[in-house]
Amino acid sequence: MKYLLLAIIRGYWFLIPKAKRRKCIFKKSCSHHVYEMTEQKGLQEGIKALKFRFENCRPQFELFKNPINDKIQIILPSQIILDSEEIADSFLIN
Repeated sequence: MKYLLLAIIRGYWFLIPKAKRRKCIFKKSCSHHVYEMTEQKGLQEGIKALKFRFENCRPQFELFKNPINDKIQIILPSQIILDSEEIADSFLIN
C-alpha cells in the first residue's frame, strides 16, 4: 500500500504540470511532504500527513504580523500557528 500511495503522488506530479497545481500555503508542497513522510516513515505516517495537510491547506487561513517578534505568522483552520519559515514565499507579505 505504501508503494501505491507513492505511485499515485508520482503520477500526480507527472500528469499535472506544476503551473496548473493549486498553490500550497506551506513552504514544502503538500504532495512533496506526504511523499517524504510516506517514504521515510511508512504508510501510516504518510496517511496522517495527508490528512493534516488536506484539512489545513485551505483558504480559511489567516496571515498576521506578530507584534511581539515582528514576524509574519499564519493561523491554520485547525488553530495551529506557523512561523514564516514554514509558509510559502508567495504568501508572505514584505
